[in-house]
Amino acid sequence: MKKAIFEGLVYDSLEQLLSVAYVGAEPTYVIDDYGFDRHVTAEEIDRQVWDLLSEGIEGKEDLLSEQTAKMLGQDDIFSVAVIRNQLENRDKQFEELQEKGFPADVRMYMTMLGFKIIVDNRGEVIEVRQPSVTSEEDE
Repeated sequence: MKKAIFEGLVYDSLEQLLSVAYVGAEPTYVIDDYGFDRHVTAEEIDRQVWDLLSEGIEGKEDLLSEQTAKMLGQDDIFSVAVIRNQLENRDKQFEELQEKGFPADVRMYMTMLGFKIIVDNRGEVIEVRQPSVTSEEDE
């Protein structure tokens, strides 16, 4: 059975947390559309968010895999190849996340960091708020 990947992180335009309900085996985010509960498939919203988050990776797989391997202290060619493969297979990772979902503690951590997805009453992503890294100069 599929899961809503970003459950607990999706809000409407009034910043009310959206609940997740199942229509058959399909997870949906429930949007209060002026008293009418609109059920938007989780896949529709989750895919929009996944694509937005993945935009920065596309075309930079070589550099990102090399840098990630260095950060992990495993900058051999095999580790770099494994990391690159993961970066190139984002669609497969999306499907796996649909089956498993993020663990509850990961979603709670994301919430604590300020990660928030805002959608309109039709389920279109308006904004994805993510924590940003600030330099010492910005503080």
